Amino acid sequence: MRPCKNVHMLPSRASADDLLVLLEVARSGRFSRAAESLRVNQVTVSRRIAALERAVGGKLLVRAASGWELTDLGRRALAAAEQVDGVLQKLESGSEVGAEIEDVVRLSAPDGFTTFVAAPAAARLHQEHPGISVEIVSATRRAAQHRSGLDIEIVVGEPRVIRARALRLGGYVLGLYATPDYLERHGTPTGFDDLARHRLIYFISSMLQVDDLDVGRRYLPEMRDAVTSTNVFAHIEATCAGGGIGLLPTFMIKPHRGLVRLLPDEATVEMAYWLVAREDTLRRPSVAAMVKQLRQTMREMGNVLSTTAAPEA
Repeated sequence: MRPCKNVHMLPSRASADDLLVLLEVARSGRFSRAAESLRVNQVTVSRRIAALERAVGGKLLVRAASGWELTDLGRRALAAAEQVDGVLQKLESGSEVGAEIEDVVRLSAPDGFTTFVAAPAAARLHQEHPGISVEIVSATRRAAQHRSGLDIEIVVGEPRVIRARALRLGGYVLGLYATPDYLERHGTPTGFDDLARHRLIYFISSMLQVDDLDVGRRYLPEMRDAVTSTNVFAHIEATCAGGGIGLLPTFMIKPHRGLVRLLPDEATVEMAYWLVAREDTLRRPSVAAMVKQLRQTMREMGNVLSTTAAPEA
């Protein structure tokens, strides 16, 4: 009688279910969030990932400060997982044409971009694709080397990135502003030399993570701090309250706030917003649709981003 083949010696195949678990972990960066999305517990997620690693013969994830990050093998497995997910979405829709996208896009951006660009873009995206929801986190920082849990990062200044793409979205301008009352009390500066007599409202230098935003110290070294904050809206409110001279994004200054633009020919600092995302993430239909909306919103704001929005002194 022929002996039975030992099934335990046969190489295992990657399970489609396990690939979908990897997909959720890659999108969220957390086992807990993946478990919540899949409606299972974290033990099941861990067990599925371990089974997939045994099937493909290597580590798919490594722990990073911000969550779980994909290895090179993990990125290849993720590409397969995205294909499986795409096929399943087509089957569930009953048609390959006009299938509704169901996904969550997670984005981080500085406060001003979040309010004036990301939020309107996300709202229009959701109107066009009701199955896509967008999570926006306000953060002014450098591009992360490990971007688990985020699909898109918006940063100020051209970033140095590894295993990701950086796309320039557009420029904007920083200018000096003050209230008429402040200028009446302290005098109106007519040149850079006069600024040393005034106090600056800007970011906290010691907490600033973005080199390009450290212009307060580079361009205005003689000005002492009045009010500093990690939040640009605090800069605007402190300036409107007459606390000093604010170095502010011109596109965020509403005419009704009564601020006066100072030294526009001399004190104009050009900045730029950049988008950072992994190549595999950019291929997801939901992320591609969000990038399209961000670019469209930036184009529509082109004139506002590059011009003053208050009277000159």
